[in-house]
Amino acid sequence: MSAAAAEASLRRRAPTLDVAVVGGGMVGAAAALALARAGFSTALLEVREPAAWSADDEVDLRVVGLAPSSLALLDDLGVWMSIRDARAGPYAHMHVWDAESGAAIDFDAASEGRDLLGYIVENNLVQWTLWQALEAAGVSRLCPAEVKGFEAHGDRIQLELADGEILTAGLLVAADGAASPLRQLAGIGTRGRDYAQRAVVAHVRTERPHENTAWQRFLPSGPLALLPLADDRSSLVWSLPEAEARRVLALDDQAFLDELGIASDFRLGRIIDSTRRAAFPLKLQLAERYQADRFVLLGDAAHAVHPLAGQGVNLGLRDVTELRDTLVAARAAGRDIGAAHVLRRYARRRRSADTLDALGFDALARIYAWQSPALVAARGLGVRLLDHLAPLKRRISEHAAGL
Repeated sequence: MSAAAAEASLRRRAPTLDVAVVGGGMVGAAAALALARAGFSTALLEVREPAAWSADDEVDLRVVGLAPSSLALLDDLGVWMSIRDARAGPYAHMHVWDAESGAAIDFDAASEGRDLLGYIVENNLVQWTLWQALEAAGVSRLCPAEVKGFEAHGDRIQLELADGEILTAGLLVAADGAASPLRQLAGIGTRGRDYAQRAVVAHVRTERPHENTAWQRFLPSGPLALLPLADDRSSLVWSLPEAEARRVLALDDQAFLDELGIASDFRLGRIIDSTRRAAFPLKLQLAERYQADRFVLLGDAAHAVHPLAGQGVNLGLRDVTELRDTLVAARAAGRDIGAAHVLRRYARRRRSADTLDALGFDALARIYAWQSPALVAARGLGVRLLDHLAPLKRRISEHAAGL
Protein backbone atom coordinates (compact mmCIF):
# COMPACT_ATOMS: atom_id res chain seq x y z
CA MET A 1 0.00 0.00 0.00
CA SER A 2 1.35 3.46 -0.92
CA ALA A 3 1.97 6.06 1.78
CA ALA A 4 -0.89 8.18 0.41
CA ALA A 5 -3.28 5.23 0.43
CA ALA A 6 -2.23 4.29 3.95
CA GLU A 7 -2.85 7.85 5.15
CA ALA A 8 -6.26 7.93 3.45
CA SER A 9 -7.17 4.59 5.05
CA LEU A 10 -6.09 5.83 8.46
CA ARG A 11 -8.21 8.96 8.07
CA ARG A 12 -11.25 6.89 7.11
CA ARG A 13 -10.83 4.87 10.28
CA ALA A 14 -10.32 7.93 12.47
CA PRO A 15 -12.63 8.26 15.47
CA THR A 16 -15.81 10.26 14.99
CA LEU A 17 -15.44 13.96 15.69
CA ASP A 18 -17.49 16.15 17.96
CA VAL A 19 -17.46 19.03 15.48
CA ALA A 20 -16.45 19.54 11.85
CA VAL A 21 -15.96 23.18 10.86
CA VAL A 22 -15.95 23.99 7.15
CA GLY A 23 -14.20 27.22 6.17
CA GLY A 24 -10.80 28.42 7.38
CA GLY A 25 -11.33 32.18 7.25
CA MET A 26 -11.11 34.31 10.36
CA VAL A 27 -14.47 33.18 11.76
CA GLY A 28 -14.15 29.51 10.83
CA ALA A 29 -10.61 29.24 12.19
CA ALA A 30 -11.64 31.04 15.40
CA ALA A 31 -14.59 28.64 15.78
CA ALA A 32 -12.40 25.55 15.35
CA LEU A 33 -9.83 26.90 17.81
CA ALA A 34 -12.46 27.93 20.37
CA LEU A 35 -14.20 24.56 20.27
CA ALA A 36 -10.95 22.61 20.49
CA ARG A 37 -9.77 24.68 23.46
CA ALA A 38 -13.15 23.98 25.08
CA GLY A 39 -12.38 20.25 24.85
CA PHE A 40 -14.31 19.19 21.74
CA SER A 41 -12.62 16.98 19.16
CA THR A 42 -12.62 19.25 16.15
CA ALA A 43 -11.59 19.22 12.50
CA LEU A 44 -11.28 22.23 10.21
CA LEU A 45 -11.84 21.63 6.50
CA GLU A 46 -10.58 24.19 4.01
CA VAL A 47 -10.12 24.15 0.24
CA ARG A 48 -6.80 26.01 0.36
CA GLU A 49 -4.31 26.97 3.05
CA PRO A 50 -4.21 30.72 3.78
CA ALA A 51 -1.27 32.72 2.49
CA ALA A 52 1.49 33.04 5.07
CA TRP A 53 1.68 36.45 6.70
CA SER A 54 5.03 38.24 6.92
CA ALA A 55 5.97 41.60 8.40
CA ASP A 56 8.06 42.16 5.27
CA ASP A 57 4.98 41.99 3.04
CA GLU A 58 2.83 44.97 2.09
CA VAL A 59 -0.11 45.49 4.44
CA ASP A 60 -3.12 43.45 3.30
CA LEU A 61 -5.71 45.63 1.55
CA ARG A 62 -8.53 43.93 3.46
CA VAL A 63 -8.59 45.06 7.08
CA VAL A 64 -11.01 44.61 9.95
CA GLY A 65 -11.83 46.87 12.88
CA LEU A 66 -11.72 44.54 15.87
CA ALA A 67 -14.11 45.57 18.63
CA PRO A 68 -13.47 44.81 22.34
CA SER A 69 -15.70 41.71 22.16
CA SER A 70 -13.50 40.30 19.40
CA LEU A 71 -10.31 41.21 21.25
CA ALA A 72 -11.62 39.37 24.32
CA LEU A 73 -12.31 36.21 22.30
CA LEU A 74 -8.93 36.30 20.53
CA ASP A 75 -7.18 36.88 23.85
CA ASP A 76 -9.07 33.97 25.38
CA LEU A 77 -7.87 31.83 22.46
CA GLY A 78 -4.27 32.85 23.14
CA VAL A 79 -3.63 34.62 19.83
CA TRP A 80 -4.36 38.29 20.41
CA MET A 81 -0.95 39.28 21.81
CA SER A 82 0.78 37.77 18.77
CA ILE A 83 -1.54 39.68 16.43
CA ARG A 84 -1.17 42.94 18.34
CA ASP A 85 2.62 42.73 18.51
CA ALA A 86 2.90 41.82 14.82
CA ARG A 87 1.03 44.78 13.32
CA ALA A 88 -2.17 46.32 14.65
CA GLY A 89 -3.37 49.93 14.57
CA PRO A 90 -5.13 51.05 17.78
CA TYR A 91 -7.80 53.72 17.64
CA ALA A 92 -9.27 55.64 20.55
CA HIS A 93 -11.51 58.07 18.68
CA MET A 94 -14.05 58.04 15.87
CA HIS A 95 -15.22 61.12 13.99
CA VAL A 96 -18.21 60.79 11.65
CA TRP A 97 -19.53 63.68 9.59
CA ASP A 98 -22.12 64.33 6.91
CA ALA A 99 -20.96 66.00 3.70
CA GLU A 100 -24.41 67.42 2.99
CA SER A 101 -25.56 68.80 6.34
CA GLY A 102 -22.17 69.27 8.00
CA ALA A 103 -23.46 67.51 11.13
CA ALA A 104 -20.89 65.44 12.99
CA ILE A 105 -20.69 62.98 15.85
CA ASP A 106 -17.66 61.93 17.89
CA PHE A 107 -16.95 58.83 19.93
CA ASP A 108 -14.08 58.84 22.40
CA ALA A 109 -12.77 55.90 24.42
CA ALA A 110 -11.61 58.00 27.37
CA SER A 111 -15.07 59.51 27.87
CA GLU A 112 -16.42 55.96 28.19
CA GLY A 113 -13.75 54.86 30.66
CA ARG A 114 -11.88 52.76 28.10
CA ASP A 115 -8.36 52.99 26.71
CA LEU A 116 -9.33 52.16 23.12
CA LEU A 117 -12.32 51.69 20.87
CA GLY A 118 -10.56 48.89 18.98
CA TYR A 119 -7.80 47.95 16.56
CA ILE A 120 -7.48 47.99 12.77
CA VAL A 121 -5.84 44.72 11.73
CA GLU A 122 -5.15 43.00 8.42
CA ASN A 123 -7.49 40.14 7.61
CA ASN A 124 -4.71 37.78 6.59
CA LEU A 125 -2.71 38.46 9.79
CA VAL A 126 -5.68 37.39 11.91
CA GLN A 127 -6.41 34.38 9.71
CA TRP A 128 -2.79 33.21 9.54
CA THR A 129 -2.25 33.56 13.31
CA LEU A 130 -5.39 31.52 14.02
CA TRP A 131 -4.41 28.92 11.42
CA GLN A 132 -0.98 28.51 13.02
CA ALA A 133 -2.55 27.96 16.46
CA LEU A 134 -4.89 25.16 15.36
CA GLU A 135 -2.48 22.23 15.39
CA ALA A 136 -1.20 22.88 18.91
CA ALA A 137 -4.81 23.04 20.11
CA GLY A 138 -5.48 19.58 18.69
CA VAL A 139 -7.54 20.66 15.65
CA SER A 140 -7.25 18.30 12.68
CA ARG A 141 -6.59 20.54 9.68
CA LEU A 142 -7.89 18.85 6.54
CA CYS A 143 -6.58 20.90 3.62
CA PRO A 144 -7.27 20.74 0.78
CA ALA A 145 -10.71 19.34 1.56
CA GLU A 146 -14.03 20.07 -0.09
CA VAL A 147 -17.45 18.90 1.14
CA LYS A 148 -19.63 17.60 -1.71
CA GLY A 149 -22.58 16.55 0.43
CA PHE A 150 -23.74 15.72 3.94
CA GLU A 151 -26.57 13.89 5.66
CA ALA A 152 -27.63 13.51 9.28
CA HIS A 153 -28.10 9.98 10.64
CA GLY A 154 -29.39 9.76 14.21
CA ASP A 155 -26.68 11.11 16.48
CA ARG A 156 -24.17 11.79 13.67
CA ILE A 157 -23.83 13.84 10.53
CA GLN A 158 -21.91 12.27 7.65
CA LEU A 159 -19.81 14.40 5.30
CA GLU A 160 -18.85 13.24 1.83
CA LEU A 161 -15.63 14.86 0.64
CA ALA A 162 -14.59 15.48 -2.95
CA ASP A 163 -11.84 12.84 -2.72
CA GLY A 164 -14.37 10.18 -1.70
CA GLU A 165 -13.50 10.23 1.98
CA ILE A 166 -16.35 9.97 4.50
CA LEU A 167 -16.13 11.97 7.72
CA THR A 168 -18.59 11.83 10.61
CA ALA A 169 -19.21 14.33 13.40
CA GLY A 170 -21.79 15.23 15.99
CA LEU A 171 -22.18 18.69 14.49
CA LEU A 172 -21.34 20.40 11.21
CA VAL A 173 -20.50 24.12 11.36
CA ALA A 174 -20.64 26.04 8.08
CA ALA A 175 -18.33 29.06 8.03
CA ASP A 176 -17.71 28.93 4.29
CA GLY A 177 -18.47 32.52 3.35
CA ALA A 178 -21.33 34.58 1.94
CA ALA A 179 -21.77 32.27 -1.07
CA SER A 180 -21.76 29.22 1.31
CA PRO A 181 -22.12 26.02 -0.72
CA LEU A 182 -23.04 24.23 2.52
CA ARG A 183 -25.90 26.62 3.21
CA GLN A 184 -27.24 25.87 -0.26
CA LEU A 185 -26.83 22.11 0.26
CA ALA A 186 -28.82 22.47 3.50
CA GLY A 187 -31.64 24.16 1.56
CA ILE A 188 -31.42 27.37 3.56
CA GLY A 189 -32.42 30.47 1.60
CA THR A 190 -31.37 34.08 2.11
CA ARG A 191 -32.97 37.50 1.91
CA GLY A 192 -31.51 40.96 1.54
CA ARG A 193 -30.55 43.36 -1.19
CA ASP A 194 -27.69 44.21 -3.51
CA TYR A 195 -26.46 47.74 -2.83
CA ALA A 196 -25.22 48.07 -6.44
CA GLN A 197 -22.05 49.46 -4.87
CA ARG A 198 -18.44 48.47 -4.51
CA ALA A 199 -16.06 49.30 -1.69
CA VAL A 200 -12.83 50.67 -3.16
CA VAL A 201 -9.93 49.86 -0.83
CA ALA A 202 -6.32 51.05 -0.66
CA HIS A 203 -3.80 52.23 1.92
CA VAL A 204 -2.87 55.90 1.74
CA ARG A 205 -0.34 58.24 3.24
CA THR A 206 -1.68 61.62 4.26
CA GLU A 207 -0.20 65.02 4.92
CA ARG A 208 -1.35 65.02 8.54
CA PRO A 209 -1.26 62.10 11.02
CA HIS A 210 -4.40 60.03 11.55
CA GLU A 211 -4.27 60.70 15.32
CA ASN A 212 -5.35 57.12 16.13
CA THR A 213 -8.80 58.13 14.91
CA ALA A 214 -11.22 56.37 12.58
CA TRP A 215 -12.54 59.03 10.20
CA GLN A 216 -15.76 58.50 8.26
CA ARG A 217 -17.49 60.93 5.93
CA PHE A 218 -20.94 60.25 4.51
CA LEU A 219 -21.14 61.44 0.91
CA PRO A 220 -24.21 61.33 -1.36
CA SER A 221 -22.54 58.45 -3.22
CA GLY A 222 -21.80 56.46 -0.03
CA PRO A 223 -19.55 56.48 3.05
CA LEU A 224 -15.79 57.02 2.91
CA ALA A 225 -13.66 55.78 5.80
CA LEU A 226 -10.00 56.40 6.63
CA LEU A 227 -8.93 53.89 9.27
CA PRO A 228 -5.66 54.19 11.24
CA LEU A 229 -2.99 51.61 10.42
CA ALA A 230 -0.03 50.69 12.61
CA ASP A 231 2.49 52.17 10.12
CA ASP A 232 0.96 55.69 10.29
CA ARG A 233 -0.91 55.28 7.01
CA SER A 234 -4.70 55.03 6.73
CA SER A 235 -6.77 52.26 5.22
CA LEU A 236 -9.33 53.60 2.75
CA VAL A 237 -12.77 52.02 2.42
CA TRP A 238 -14.76 54.09 -0.10
CA SER A 239 -18.27 52.87 -0.97
CA LEU A 240 -19.31 53.93 -4.46
CA PRO A 241 -21.95 53.02 -7.07
CA GLU A 242 -20.69 50.33 -9.46
CA ALA A 243 -19.96 52.65 -12.40
CA GLU A 244 -18.31 55.25 -10.19
CA ALA A 245 -16.17 52.59 -8.51
CA ARG A 246 -14.96 51.38 -11.90
CA ARG A 247 -14.11 54.96 -12.87
CA VAL A 248 -12.17 55.57 -9.65
CA LEU A 249 -10.25 52.31 -10.08
CA ALA A 250 -9.25 53.37 -13.60
CA LEU A 251 -7.91 56.82 -12.60
CA ASP A 252 -4.19 57.46 -12.86
CA ASP A 253 -2.43 57.76 -9.51
CA GLN A 254 -2.38 61.55 -9.25
CA ALA A 255 -6.01 61.94 -10.31
CA PHE A 256 -6.99 59.35 -7.70
CA LEU A 257 -5.06 61.15 -4.94
CA ASP A 258 -6.66 64.46 -5.92
CA GLU A 259 -10.21 63.06 -5.98
CA LEU A 260 -9.71 61.27 -2.68
CA GLY A 261 -8.45 64.46 -1.07
CA ILE A 262 -11.62 66.28 -2.12
CA ALA A 263 -13.89 63.38 -1.11
CA SER A 264 -12.26 63.19 2.33
CA ASP A 265 -12.68 66.95 2.80
CA PHE A 266 -8.87 67.13 3.19
CA ARG A 267 -9.52 66.17 6.82
CA LEU A 268 -6.02 64.67 7.00
CA GLY A 269 -4.56 67.15 4.53
CA ARG A 270 -3.44 66.16 1.05
CA ILE A 271 -3.30 62.48 0.12
CA ILE A 272 0.39 61.98 -0.59
CA ASP A 273 0.50 58.47 -2.02
CA SER A 274 -1.45 55.23 -2.28
CA THR A 275 -0.98 51.52 -2.73
CA ARG A 276 -2.70 49.67 -5.53
CA ARG A 277 -6.50 49.81 -5.44
CA ALA A 278 -9.04 46.99 -5.32
CA ALA A 279 -12.82 46.75 -4.90
CA PHE A 280 -15.39 44.27 -3.65
CA PRO A 281 -19.20 44.22 -4.03
CA LEU A 282 -21.53 45.24 -1.22
CA LYS A 283 -24.77 43.53 -0.27
CA LEU A 284 -27.08 42.81 2.64
CA GLN A 285 -27.73 39.09 3.04
CA LEU A 286 -29.33 37.24 5.93
CA ALA A 287 -29.90 33.50 6.10
CA GLU A 288 -33.56 32.61 6.64
CA ARG A 289 -32.52 30.29 9.44
CA TYR A 290 -29.23 29.45 11.15
CA GLN A 291 -29.69 25.73 11.72
CA ALA A 292 -30.70 22.46 10.14
CA ASP A 293 -30.35 18.86 11.35
CA ARG A 294 -26.97 18.76 13.20
CA PHE A 295 -25.91 21.81 11.21
CA VAL A 296 -25.37 25.51 12.00
CA LEU A 297 -24.26 28.61 10.13
CA LEU A 298 -21.98 31.31 11.41
CA GLY A 299 -20.08 34.31 10.05
CA ASP A 300 -20.69 35.49 6.49
CA ALA A 301 -22.48 32.22 5.71
CA ALA A 302 -25.20 33.48 8.06
CA HIS A 303 -25.02 37.23 7.50
CA ALA A 304 -23.32 39.73 5.20
CA VAL A 305 -23.68 43.41 6.11
CA HIS A 306 -22.74 46.85 4.78
CA PRO A 307 -19.19 47.79 5.87
CA LEU A 308 -20.18 51.30 6.97
CA ALA A 309 -20.12 50.28 10.64
CA GLY A 310 -17.14 47.92 10.29
CA GLN A 311 -18.98 45.19 12.19
CA GLY A 312 -19.05 42.20 9.80
CA VAL A 313 -16.23 40.14 11.34
CA ASN A 314 -17.18 41.24 14.86
CA LEU A 315 -20.66 39.79 14.37
CA GLY A 316 -19.08 36.56 13.15
CA LEU A 317 -16.79 36.33 16.16
CA ARG A 318 -19.78 36.92 18.44
CA ASP A 319 -21.39 33.94 16.68
CA VAL A 320 -18.31 31.92 17.64
CA THR A 321 -18.51 32.93 21.30
CA GLU A 322 -22.24 32.13 21.46
CA LEU A 323 -21.81 28.74 19.77
CA ARG A 324 -18.93 27.74 22.04
CA ASP A 325 -20.79 28.77 25.19
CA THR A 326 -23.96 26.99 24.04
CA LEU A 327 -22.14 23.73 23.33
CA VAL A 328 -20.16 23.88 26.59
CA ALA A 329 -23.39 24.39 28.56
CA ALA A 330 -25.07 21.50 26.73
CA ARG A 331 -22.16 19.17 27.44
CA ALA A 332 -22.13 20.17 31.13
CA ALA A 333 -25.82 19.29 31.30
CA GLY A 334 -25.21 15.92 29.66
CA ARG A 335 -27.02 16.88 26.46
CA ASP A 336 -26.20 15.97 22.87
CA ILE A 337 -24.36 19.00 21.43
CA GLY A 338 -25.93 18.45 18.01
CA ALA A 339 -29.51 18.09 19.25
CA ALA A 340 -32.06 20.39 17.65
CA HIS A 341 -33.07 22.06 20.93
CA VAL A 342 -29.43 22.87 21.71
CA LEU A 343 -28.77 24.38 18.30
CA ARG A 344 -32.04 26.32 18.45
CA ARG A 345 -30.72 28.25 21.43
CA TYR A 346 -27.65 29.38 19.49
CA ALA A 347 -29.66 30.07 16.32
CA ARG A 348 -32.37 32.05 18.09
CA ARG A 349 -29.97 34.29 19.99
CA ARG A 350 -27.56 35.01 17.16
CA ARG A 351 -30.09 35.36 14.38
CA SER A 352 -32.03 37.88 16.44
CA ALA A 353 -28.92 39.92 17.29
CA ASP A 354 -27.42 39.71 13.80
CA THR A 355 -30.70 40.68 12.14
CA LEU A 356 -31.16 43.73 14.35
CA ASP A 357 -27.61 44.88 13.65
CA ALA A 358 -27.78 44.18 9.91
CA LEU A 359 -31.07 46.01 9.48
CA GLY A 360 -29.74 48.87 11.61
CA PHE A 361 -26.73 49.25 9.32
CA ASP A 362 -29.03 49.07 6.31
CA ALA A 363 -31.29 51.76 7.76
CA LEU A 364 -28.26 53.98 8.35
CA ALA A 365 -27.18 53.52 4.73
CA ARG A 366 -30.68 54.45 3.56
CA ILE A 367 -30.86 57.53 5.81
CA TYR A 368 -27.53 58.84 4.55
CA ALA A 369 -28.70 58.33 0.97
CA TRP A 370 -31.45 60.93 1.47
CA GLN A 371 -30.95 63.83 -0.94
CA SER A 372 -33.93 66.16 -0.55
CA PRO A 373 -33.07 69.37 1.38
CA ALA A 374 -35.78 68.76 3.99
CA LEU A 375 -34.60 65.22 4.73
CA VAL A 376 -30.95 66.28 4.78
CA ALA A 377 -31.83 69.00 7.31
CA ALA A 378 -33.75 66.49 9.45
CA ARG A 379 -30.83 64.07 9.31
CA GLY A 380 -28.41 66.80 10.36
CA LEU A 381 -30.63 67.80 13.28
CA GLY A 382 -30.84 64.19 14.42
CA VAL A 383 -27.07 63.72 14.32
CA ARG A 384 -26.44 66.93 16.25
CA LEU A 385 -28.94 65.94 18.91
CA LEU A 386 -27.41 62.49 19.24
CA ASP A 387 -23.93 63.97 19.65
CA HIS A 388 -25.18 65.85 22.71
CA LEU A 389 -27.01 62.90 24.27
CA ALA A 390 -24.09 61.31 26.10
CA PRO A 391 -25.98 58.35 27.64
CA LEU A 392 -27.45 57.31 24.28
CA LYS A 393 -24.10 57.76 22.54
CA ARG A 394 -22.50 55.58 25.19
CA ARG A 395 -25.12 52.87 24.66
CA ILE A 396 -24.48 52.88 20.92
CA SER A 397 -20.72 52.68 21.46
CA GLU A 398 -21.07 49.87 24.00
CA HIS A 399 -23.31 47.93 21.63
CA ALA A 400 -20.75 48.29 18.81
CA ALA A 401 -18.06 47.12 21.24
CA GLY A 402 -20.10 44.04 22.12
CA LEU A 403 -20.05 44.95 25.80
